[in-house]
Amino acid sequence: MYSDDEIDAAVAAGAIPADAANSLRAFVARRRMGAASGSIADEEHFRLLTGFNDIFVSIAAVLLLIAVGWLASEWAPVLVGLAVSAVSWGLAEYFTRRRRMALPSLLLLGSFAGGACAEGALLSKAVFSAAPDSAIGALAALTAVAATVAHWRRFRVPVTIAVGAVAAVAAAVALLLVLVPAAKAHWPWLLFAGGLSLFGLAMRWDMSDRARLTRRSDVAFWLHLSAAPAIVHPVFSLLGLLDGDETSLAKAAAGVGLYAVLALVALTVDRRALLVSALFYVLYAISALIQAIGALNISLALTALVVGSALLLLSAFWHPTRRAVVTLLPERVRAWVPAT
Repeated sequence: MYSDDEIDAAVAAGAIPADAANSLRAFVARRRMGAASGSIADEEHFRLLTGFNDIFVSIAAVLLLIAVGWLASEWAPVLVGLAVSAVSWGLAEYFTRRRRMALPSLLLLGSFAGGACAEGALLSKAVFSAAPDSAIGALAALTAVAATVAHWRRFRVPVTIAVGAVAAVAAAVALLLVLVPAAKAHWPWLLFAGGLSLFGLAMRWDMSDRARLTRRSDVAFWLHLSAAPAIVHPVFSLLGLLDGDETSLAKAAAGVGLYAVLALVALTVDRRALLVSALFYVLYAISALIQAIGALNISLALTALVVGSALLLLSAFWHPTRRAVVTLLPERVRAWVPAT
């Protein structure tokens, strides 16, 4: 059985045309899910495991990276991030580039980018000891951006674009705080703008592969997963739902309404990742809503019942619900999203 990465490699080597590769993917997808289950794009495929060996290798890699970071902190603390990143890259050369293992690739990308970010912060602090924290953060985030660009060019792991985009948003916010320190008081709006930027980038990748047959769809998946909390968290914060005080009925209802709007967006762009990524916030809002009407003792149970039932129903009727939503959209907007 051939993986998507092997098919991509065959296309890159000229062994098969790209159109033939896409036709093969479409045929296999239709055969697996059956003609009656909806379009291929609706299934939102992505790969996390290629086998149990992924888990085995991931555990071993985590242990090795912890050991490397620990030893480096004893011998040369300023080079901890560099050591972790270097080992992560070396492991990725085999487990990502040659073996195409999904979960280890995700972990090794995270350790590589995290190590690069930490190294940027350590070196910046050593060189610019008097610099404000926002400047150090900006330099660290820019280091992570550069690292993810290099990693993407070498390994093409779909989540890399999302990691780099999040780092770029963090760098932009930190640079703004360096130039305008007073902007810190408006951090929810800065985070909200960053979330919208991530969503816009996700839609750009999505629109380039509306049938969701290539790696571009996987890139968009991770971008959507990153965008949702960056959009929802600042809105919940502005509503006062995350300040720890007693939540009013109106605020809790507003939070639930926000999640309903997000559900409509998720249906329109056909991305369940948006709902999953913001799930914590709606659980909090509904729990607060139930407590506000007096059901304190069973608020968590009722919250789980309501949210679980709603999501299961939405999953069961996703295709007809999405068809009804998309039908109401202008023709120009329908041309941007996957077909129903």
